[in-house]
Amino acid sequence: MALVYPPFKSCPCGSGRSYAHCCSPLHAGGWAQTPEALMRSRYCAYALGDAGYVLRTWHPDTRPGTLTLQPGTRYVGLRIHRAGGDEVEFTAQLKLPDGERYSFRERSVFQQEGGQWFYLREAQTAGAGTGERATP
Repeated sequence: MALVYPPFKSCPCGSGRSYAHCCSPLHAGGWAQTPEALMRSRYCAYALGDAGYVLRTWHPDTRPGTLTLQPGTRYVGLRIHRAGGDEVEFTAQLKLPDGERYSFRERSVFQQEGGQWFYLREAQTAGAGTGERATP
C-alpha cells in the first residue's frame, strides 16, 4: 500500500523540488518527459511503497507479473551519475528492515513508445547492478 506523502515536502527522489512539483504528477498519471524523470519517479514510488506505479512504468516486454516491496525498507538517497539518450546510471541507498544500510549502482535502459517512456531493463555491464551492505 502506497504511503500518503505531503505535497509540499521535498520529493524523495532528491531533485530538490517539492513532491507536488516533481514526481506527484507522474504518480497521478502524467508521463515522464525524459528517462531521468521516469527513473526518479520510479525511485520515489519505491520509497512510497507504490508497486503499482513501478509496474505501470515497466515495459510490457520485460515487466514481471507481480512486484512485492519489502516492508520496512527505507529509501534514503538517490544519486544520478549520468543520464543521456535512453540510459540512466544511478546509485540508490536504502536502509533495510534490520537497520543495515545497503547501496547499489545500476545503469538502466528505458524505451519510449507512443510518447511515453518505460523502464526496459538493467544494462549488461561489468559492475552494474552491484550492491553492498555498509557498516555504520
